[in-house]
Amino acid sequence: MTLSPSKSTRPRQEGPAGEPFPTMRWSRGAVVLLILAALLAGTVVLCLALGRYSVGVRQVAEILGASIPGLGGVFAGDWSTSDERVVQLVRGPRVASAVLIGACLAVSGAAMQAAFRNPLVNPQILGVSSGASFGGVLAIALGWSSTLLISSALAGGIAVIVLVWAFSQRHGGGALTVVLSGVIVGAFFSALVSIATYLADPYDSLPSIVFWLMGSLASAGWPSTGMVALTTAIGLLVIVPLRWRLNLLTLQDEEARSLGVPIAAMRWGVLAATALMVAGAVAVSGVIGWIGLVIPHAARLLVGSDHRVLIPTAALLGGTYLLIIDTLARTITAGEIPLGALTALIGAPVFFLLLHTNKTRLWSGA
Repeated sequence: MTLSPSKSTRPRQEGPAGEPFPTMRWSRGAVVLLILAALLAGTVVLCLALGRYSVGVRQVAEILGASIPGLGGVFAGDWSTSDERVVQLVRGPRVASAVLIGACLAVSGAAMQAAFRNPLVNPQILGVSSGASFGGVLAIALGWSSTLLISSALAGGIAVIVLVWAFSQRHGGGALTVVLSGVIVGAFFSALVSIATYLADPYDSLPSIVFWLMGSLASAGWPSTGMVALTTAIGLLVIVPLRWRLNLLTLQDEEARSLGVPIAAMRWGVLAATALMVAGAVAVSGVIGWIGLVIPHAARLLVGSDHRVLIPTAALLGGTYLLIIDTLARTITAGEIPLGALTALIGAPVFFLLLHTNKTRLWSGA
C-alpha cells in the first residue's frame, strides 16, 4: 500500500543557512509585496492631494500620469497651473523624500539587526546620526547654504563610520567591538552637537538648529531629494544583492565561516552601505528615530525573517509609514510638528505592543 506523504514527512525548502523557509513563504511574500506596493502608490497620490491648498485626488493622478513621457496627451488636463505647481514643485519633492528616507531607514535597521544578530539594533547605534547631526548643526551655526549643510552633514556621517572602523580594527574588529566603538564615537559627536547648540546665536541660528535636529522635511526640494536618492540607491545596490546572505549573518561567526562566508568583509560592506544611507537621510531631514527599529519588526510579522523578502517589505513599509507621518506633521496643526517627535510618539507604543503580543516572533519570524 502506498502512503501519501504526511505533513511531518513532506520535504521543506531550505534557505542558504539551512534555516527552513516554508514553501508558502514566497507566495505569501509576493502577495504582501504587491499589497504594500499598491498601498504606497495610493498613499502617495492621497498625500499629494492633502494640504492647506487642496487638490483633487483625480487631478493629482492625472498630473502624475501626464508627467510620464508619451502619456501627456492621454489625460484631459482639467487642472489649473497652481494645482500642477503644488503637486510637482511643492509637495512632490517632500513626498519623494519621505518615501526614500523611510525606505532607507527601514532597510538599514533590518540589515544592521542581521549584521549584529540583535533585534534591538537600530541605525543610530554606530553614531552615524550623531556625526551627520554635528555636520548639519555646524553648517547652520556658520550660516552656510542648504547645499553646504547637506554636504557637511553627509561628511560628518561618513567621518563617523571611518572612525568606528579604525577604532574597531585596532581591537579585533568583532561585532561587539564595532558596537562599542560606535557608542563611544557617537557619544563624542553628540557632545559636540550640544556644545555647538549652546554656542549658537539664540536669536538667529538656534531656532533653526533645534527644529532641524528634531527632524523635518519642510525645506525639501528636488536637489536635496536627488541627493538622498543617490545615497539610498548606492546603499541598496550593496544590500539588495546580498539580502539572501544576510540570513547567514544571523548565524554564529564560526558556523558562517564554515559555509565559506567572509563574515568580516560582508559585515563591513553592509555597515558602510547603511551608514551612507543614514547619513544621506539625516543630511536632508535631520534625525528621525524609531523607523529603523519598529518597521523591520513589523515586516517580520508579515513575511518572516527571510531577508530575501524582508528587505523589500521593510522598504515599502518604511516609505509608506514615514510618508503618512510627514503628512500628519504638516496638516493636523497650523504649524509644523517635528517628525522626530511624531515618530517617537507613535513608534514607542507600537513597538511595546509588538513586543508584548509577539515577543516570540519578532526575531524568529516563526
